[in-house]
Amino acid sequence: MAHLARLSRLALTEQELDHFAGQLDVILTAVARVQEVAAAGIPPTTHALPVTNVFRDDVILPCLGAQAALDQAPAAEQGRFRVPRILAED
Repeated sequence: MAHLARLSRLALTEQELDHFAGQLDVILTAVARVQEVAAAGIPPTTHALPVTNVFRDDVILPCLGAQAALDQAPAAEQGRFRVPRILAED
């Protein structure tokens, strides 16, 4: 466990090493049990059920246009969106 801690660049006390060693043993035992499962003939999957992406066809539409966008703005000035000032000028 101390070697793993050094590889991970973790500064652990002896008490922490003892504590984590027990946890690591439980994890390794659980992984070993998973590896014992008879999975021969079962293809690897990413989902339990088949997943299909549903895409719509791309439809090219004309741009909104600057004036149409400004017409929808709460405030516009000199062909631009008017927004509240957030920085004070000195």
